[in-house]
Amino acid sequence: MELRVLQYFLAVTREQSITGAAEALHLSQPTLSRQLRELEEELGKQLMIRGNRRITLTEEGMILRKRAEEIMELVKKAEDEISLSDEIIAGDISIGAGETDGVRYLARAARALQKRYPLIRLHIVSGDKTTVMEELDRGLIDFGLIFGEIDTTKYEFIQVPYQDTWGVIMRRDAPLAEKETITATDLMDKPLILSRQAFQNHNFREFFPCSQEDLNIVATYNLLFNGSLMVDEGMGYAVSFDKLINVSGDSNLCFRPLEPKLEAGMHIVWKKYQVLSRAARHFLQKLQEVVLD
Repeated sequence: MELRVLQYFLAVTREQSITGAAEALHLSQPTLSRQLRELEEELGKQLMIRGNRRITLTEEGMILRKRAEEIMELVKKAEDEISLSDEIIAGDISIGAGETDGVRYLARAARALQKRYPLIRLHIVSGDKTTVMEELDRGLIDFGLIFGEIDTTKYEFIQVPYQDTWGVIMRRDAPLAEKETITATDLMDKPLILSRQAFQNHNFREFFPCSQEDLNIVATYNLLFNGSLMVDEGMGYAVSFDKLINVSGDSNLCFRPLEPKLEAGMHIVWKKYQVLSRAARHFLQKLQEVVLD
């Protein structure tokens, strides 16, 4: 039984489909199916039931998944111990992240790591949660900085000790600019500019006493800078996080927090069973130190 095949098996249990696992592993579906059949033949047991839409594990398959997870964890620990003895650590670390002041934690970890390993480079790929998770699942990035709920069956995570505050960006001459805080009632009849994934947030949905269809949503954005331009041109009010758009000095815009206060926590996530590069593993270790500091 090869480690490579165990990784394939775990990928199928994670994706719950051979097609999805083949895409994540960058293999053809026939190749992956053949590897799984050979694994079942080697063990003399059926490991999974192949349905029309998803894979279901047999009792033997569930036993193998548990043991395979333990094996891969031991392999990872061995790799970590060996890699720590290397004097030269270099490479690229790619992180998908939404717009948030929490990116500072990534920058602090990278700066501290580069003092010891100057050949490590950090790449931030901007995007909303949907985009970040798609790229993480496809193996295009190493980590994701996301808000909201996490599928712990698919991802490992670190909670970042920072919360973004929801509020409204508006023109300084807008009627609501006279208020110190903004309630849901204030926004019910206003033209709104929202993040395209805002209503995926449970707390955000509960803030409004109505469905998304009952709001006057005139536009959506996935990067707030574009949303702020729409606000500046008088299209409406953008609901967003604080500290992302400059509203100081001679800016034509201002920010007002929501009332009651609404915050969003964030996590650094990465795929379970993913074999991280040495640079990525060192970054993860440094990030944990920064978060706990």
